[in-house]
Amino acid sequence: MRYALHAEWTKMRTVAGPSWLLLATVVLTIGLGAVIADASAVAGSASSALNSGTHHGEDGVRLTLGGIQVSQAVIAILAVQAVSGEYATGMIRTTLTAMPKRLIALAAKACVTVGLASLAALPAVFGAFLLGRAILVGHGFTPAHGYNTLNLTDGPILRATLGTVLYLALIALLSMGIALLVQETAVAIGAVLALLYLFPLLAAAVGDPVWRRHLEQAGPMTAGLLVQTTTDLSALPLSPWQGLGVLALWAVAAAGIGAVGLTRSSSV
Repeated sequence: MRYALHAEWTKMRTVAGPSWLLLATVVLTIGLGAVIADASAVAGSASSALNSGTHHGEDGVRLTLGGIQVSQAVIAILAVQAVSGEYATGMIRTTLTAMPKRLIALAAKACVTVGLASLAALPAVFGAFLLGRAILVGHGFTPAHGYNTLNLTDGPILRATLGTVLYLALIALLSMGIALLVQETAVAIGAVLALLYLFPLLAAAVGDPVWRRHLEQAGPMTAGLLVQTTTDLSALPLSPWQGLGVLALWAVAAAGIGAVGLTRSSSV
């Protein structure tokens, strides 16, 4: 296993693409989170002026981490390319010749890819939260105006931030699984993005609240991002950890089916 990990790490660090994608993940998460926090804070300030200085309803943590909804696509591209790139170049045959135990080779690739995604997620998530918190507090997002304190040591906030790091790691695993099944880069990326973004679009379009709730419970993105919620938990279709669990089931199922396909494939 040690040699397999070293081989996968060598592949990742000797290609320019992964480094840029990881950097893009950090920049997009922090930058878009700041934009969303600032826009929401300005809108909240205007609402406060009309309502005797009291804000209502917004979840500050989710605002600061709003950039995840875009940056997750970059993680998906990174993970898909880690798998399908080898199929496109034929390197997969070399990899499996050097490491005939296919499950070990796949486990090493998953460890390196998901590990790198997690390492990028840490500064991205906590950077977005800290910058977004500064912006929100600067616009009066404080207990004096009806908001909860944005203290990273608070249980719900720590769960939301660490849970978001796990969310991106699971997105990477899910994307790898789909890439193993599809193998072609463009098709695999399209399949991952469709799976992530189709459920929220359908939920928004469905008029029946029961069906909308079911779609929110089943979608890997809609369910998984519930882990970011820190207010009005009783109104959620699932608890935050249950929602992340739904994403984990999607990811494990995709990776498991992809692994079975790789071990049984005679074409590589």
